[in-house]
Amino acid sequence: MSPPPSPPQHRIGLPWPELNDGLQYKDVVSSSESELTTVSEFYFTKYKSSAPLLGWIQRIQNGQIQIDGEAVKDPNTVLRSGSKLVYHRLPWKEPDTPYSLDILYEDDDLIALNKPSGLQVLPGGLFQQRTLLTQLQWWFGKKDTSTGARELHPVPVHRLGRGTSGILLCAKTKLAKTKLAAYFAEGTSLVGSSNLDQDCGTGRKLSKIYRALADGLVEEDEVVIQQPIGVVRYPGVAKGLYVASPEGKSAFSKVVVLERDRKKNCTLVKVEIQSGRPHQIRIHLAYIGHPLVGDPLYVAGGQPKCFDTDLVDDAAAFAEDGILQGVQKPNQSVPGDCGYHLHAHQVELLNLLNTRKVVKIVAPLPTILQTSSEAQEKSLPPAS
Repeated sequence: MSPPPSPPQHRIGLPWPELNDGLQYKDVVSSSESELTTVSEFYFTKYKSSAPLLGWIQRIQNGQIQIDGEAVKDPNTVLRSGSKLVYHRLPWKEPDTPYSLDILYEDDDLIALNKPSGLQVLPGGLFQQRTLLTQLQWWFGKKDTSTGARELHPVPVHRLGRGTSGILLCAKTKLAKTKLAAYFAEGTSLVGSSNLDQDCGTGRKLSKIYRALADGLVEEDEVVIQQPIGVVRYPGVAKGLYVASPEGKSAFSKVVVLERDRKKNCTLVKVEIQSGRPHQIRIHLAYIGHPLVGDPLYVAGGQPKCFDTDLVDDAAAFAEDGILQGVQKPNQSVPGDCGYHLHAHQVELLNLLNTRKVVKIVAPLPTILQTSSEAQEKSLPPAS
């Protein structure tokens, strides 16, 4: 049976504005780049993955690019070595995103949030403002202004996929950030070594347990997966897509079956990870032939569902900022697409200041990730 969830201390979150603030990208022209190079050639050559030449010409003619503080509208303006360039990306409406966050735990150094599915943790792609980090900054900025307290800058110390819900740990001090980073790194460093403990949480400073809904019926009650995870070039993902790969980095997941639903042909599982590779649970479950129910990206084998090789050599397909002027976002699914069911359910870690104490945090389970007994217990009236 799952332990009771940590009672939310309070909820934070401010509604998103209609448009974000846009972005600024800064460059300094090097001596090698200044040899009879025009401003349009500079941007097209250096940022082919962001827009075609026509797109950069449009941006220049719109006055979105400055050279040494002055807007230029002539795409054929020749650059000089040492010139400072600024590209002003216009504000845009980001996709609809949840903004409310429950605080599950908080002390002087640490804050644990219950992240909803659909909310990106850090800025990237189309989501530059509508992120968990922005809500943290807004909330603590508002809190500091109203109380006159010392200014805090809480930051996430790990990531959860946009479609993943549950516990996200954030550091409120530099010391806490350093210690938490060391906790996370410890587990990853043991993977692939002879010191790896098959009981993931045993003796570790931090352990993480997830709930997931896997497609098909997982036959074994317990499965240990140690498939390495690497990166391949993929349309729509500038830095590459993480997949199951024998040339990748070591990864370790322990899967325990909680309940099999033969009627719906799916399996509710508990997953404990000792490493923290991007999209690890999605990839590992897909690798053993049981991708997450509703996962738009990964299929059996831990590979992407749809991969159009005709787009591999199309620079525009690897756009870093989503839908661009004159460029359609690729039809392939990308890691940030939602639809799967994965929840960071439990975290146990040593107290950052007193390592003899253990902090236990539990995020409430979505209904679809509850066992039959848990759902039944939840539906019972409280004892009088």
